[in-house]
This record gives sequence, C-alpha cells and structure tokens, in this order.
Amino acid sequence: MPFPGDDHTGARIAHHRKRAGLTQRGLAQKIPYSYSLLTQVESGHKPASPDLVATVAQALCIDVTALTGQPYVTELQQDRLAELIRPIREALDLYDLGADPQISPRPAPQLVAAAQRLCQQVRATKLHDAARDLPGTMAEITTAAHRTPSSELWAALSSTYRTAHDVAVKLGYYDLSTVALDRMDWAASRASDPLLSAVRQYMRALVYFREGEYTIGQRLISSGQGLLEQSPQTRERHAVTGQLHLGASIIAARARDQDAVTTHLTEARSYADRVGEATDVHWLSFGPTNVAVHAVSANVEMRQYGEALRHAADVRIPKDWALSRAAHFHIDQARAQMEAGRSEAALKSIVTARRLAPQQTRYHSGARETIRGLVHLSRRTPDTLDHLAAWVGL
Repeated sequence: MPFPGDDHTGARIAHHRKRAGLTQRGLAQKIPYSYSLLTQVESGHKPASPDLVATVAQALCIDVTALTGQPYVTELQQDRLAELIRPIREALDLYDLGADPQISPRPAPQLVAAAQRLCQQVRATKLHDAARDLPGTMAEITTAAHRTPSSELWAALSSTYRTAHDVAVKLGYYDLSTVALDRMDWAASRASDPLLSAVRQYMRALVYFREGEYTIGQRLISSGQGLLEQSPQTRERHAVTGQLHLGASIIAARARDQDAVTTHLTEARSYADRVGEATDVHWLSFGPTNVAVHAVSANVEMRQYGEALRHAADVRIPKDWALSRAAHFHIDQARAQMEAGRSEAALKSIVTARRLAPQQTRYHSGARETIRGLVHLSRRTPDTLDHLAAWVGL
C-alpha cells in the first residue's frame, strides 16, 4: 500500500498514526517524546531515531518494520501474518539464555521431526502454519540442546533458524532474516556440520544479492565452498556444492558477467548429473530441474528475455517438487513473458504461481512488479488482472 508524501520513516509514522485515528498531539501523549519533535520527524525535517521508532511502534501496536520499510503490512494484517512475526523475533532473541525451566521438551527424535516439519511447511508455502509453530518449536529445541547438548539437536535448532530466515524473507522482513542467519551460524558451529555452515553462507550471499552487493555475495559463495572442504566427498556435499554454484550464477547474472554465469551453470549441471534430484539434502531442491530453473532466472536477471523463455520451454517441474520453487519459476517466466510482449501468457503464469503458492506470490517483489507492469501495459485491464492488482495491494 503506497504511503502518502515522501517515502521515509516519518511519513510512515504519519500514515500509521492516521490509520489508528490519532492526531499528532494524541500520539505525542502516548510516547516520551515531544509534540514538536514528532511533527519534525513526520515532515522529514529530522531523522527518526531507533528509540523513537520502537516507541511509536509499541504505541500503535505494529511491528517496527512497518515504520522502517516493511512493504506489505496491510496485506500481512489481512492474512493474519503480521501478528506472528513478533513471537519469532522474541524466540530468536532468547537463543543464549540457556534452558527455560518452564519448558519440558519432547524427546530428541520428535524435536528433529518437528524441525523438519517446519521446513516442509515453508516448501509447501504454508507460511501461516510455519510462522505460528516456529517460536514454540524453537524454544523447545533450544532448551533441549542446552540441557543435553548433541550435534543432532544443535543441527535441528539451526534448521529452525533457517526456517525463520525463509519466513522472514518471503514476507519482506529482511532485518529479521539477517538475525536468523546469525543464529543459524551459532547453532551450526555447535553441530560441527560444515554442510550446514556452507548452506548458511549460501543464504547470506543471497541477502547481499538482494542488496546489490555482488562482490560480497561472491566472496560468501567462495567461503561456503571452502567450508565444504572439511566434509567428506558424499552425495550431500555434491548437492550443496552444486547449489552454491547456482547461487553464484544468479549473482553473476545480476553483475552482468555472462562468462561466470555459464561457468557456474555448467559446474552445477555436472553435480546435478551425479546426484539427481536431491530434494532431501538440507531442503535445497538441488538437481537437474533446479539447474534448468536457474538458467531461466539468470537470463531474466541479464534481461535476456528471449533466451529465458527458450530455457523455460524445456523446464519440466516434477510433481513432488517444492511448491515454493515451482511458484518462483512461474514468476520468473511471467516477467520474461511480459518483457517479451506476451502479456496474456505472463498473466497466466502469475495466476499459476498464485494457485501454487498464494501467500508467497502475494509478497514476492517480482510478482508484484510484473502485475504492476501488466497493468501499465494494458489499455483495459482484464478482470483477472484487476483482481490480482487489488490482491497485492496495488
């Protein structure tokens, strides 16, 4: 939902204050800051300090990121997802307090299964279910790992942190995703699992990719590859190695390095030929299908839309593939189709993505921008497109 005036934190404070039915004086009376300062912050004449932002968020009963730039707060509230973010933040913040005396954790095998179930929920794009179950499971495994340390429990805890990252990214809470990755590294080091640590570096690289820091992203990929040298030559190591090459291919594509894209995709394909569809390895969906999908994504990033569509025509999504990955492919395909002037095909691809993963598609920046572009291109928008535009808050 667009904010009135300039896009800055003060303008967002004013927007949410008005939604709450408060005047500037009314809000100032609820916080330990002066009316004068509040008016200057809202007008953009003074910056909003972290303390002021946190206090205003508490007074308005919203998340801090609604004021600092979380872009989909209205839709999140409609889906009852916004209210689930704060418990995840709290669970991530209590990682180093040791065992909670009020928690009696289940046996380790059940906790490991619970962590795996959270990953499966995200892959099935059941974001509400994952976000609801995550804090309790995280707290329970944290207590168990502190009471009876084992590599199995630390690995399970690292997995829950990875799920927190996935949920945060899909809902646009990028600050929270960074915290989750830090916690993932903390737990992975205690699990003594170099594969987990390498996966974490891969995910960190994608964070910097989103921020446009391609050099740092490439360094993180290289760091992940170095960590893998500590692991024996197994199918799991090959799958993680291949996934690192896929991540590197997308970073190289955004940096417009065609040679590097080709090299990384070729390396990934060689590993995929060895391991097959390795969807059971750290929930990566690595294999020949993912290599083909990344070839589409890389060409989209390089704005080679005709080449992207040529690769897309050869993609065959397995029936048991993660819905989150399948939806992402259709979103990329839609962008290429729109840029190639195939608006009807692009609309069908977005509709398919929505059918497969409605919550993920609603909050996916690529889907939102494609819908925005289709609306702009259409002299008279079809009913389906009007509905999609309203659905994502455009």
